[in-house]
Amino acid sequence: MRAFVAFELPDRFVDDAVRLARQLSAAVPGRFMPAENYHITIAFLGDIGEDDARRAMDALDEACSDLGPIPCAATGLGKFGRASDATLWLGIAQAPALMEAAACVRDRLRGQGLSFDDKPFMPHVTLARRARIPRSGLDGLVFPEPCELTRATLFKSTLDQSGAIYKALYNVELAR
Repeated sequence: MRAFVAFELPDRFVDDAVRLARQLSAAVPGRFMPAENYHITIAFLGDIGEDDARRAMDALDEACSDLGPIPCAATGLGKFGRASDATLWLGIAQAPALMEAAACVRDRLRGQGLSFDDKPFMPHVTLARRARIPRSGLDGLVFPEPCELTRATLFKSTLDQSGAIYKALYNVELAR
């Protein structure tokens, strides 16, 4: 199964991000992600078996056992790729608590013998794929209000012709 580990976003933040995406869709052609796909990826595991999934669950338990809610604040928009065919994302502030929590989860995944896409962690929420970003500015955008992240989740990702479908396999609440 194709899998990844992510921080889930609270409903209020998702609702705000949906409003932002709606604003953007008026000026930016592209394939906008459904709200249920909004998350902050910590580590993309790729194709794993059931044993690896169990080890990923153990890693989440270990990493999150002492974590409380993590501050989360939007910082603006960014893109991967060319402006004519980009992945458009909402940046998330690299607050120390967020960066340390992600590093801890990644360390525990490695400790469980799991490999993952080892690109540096850059917190963001993917809003659209195959976006064509205009040269002119995008004015009047309303960004989500700051929130707290309270759940880390192992997701299964299934690809079909309409895009990716994510299913939560296991989650850990972040609460002291």
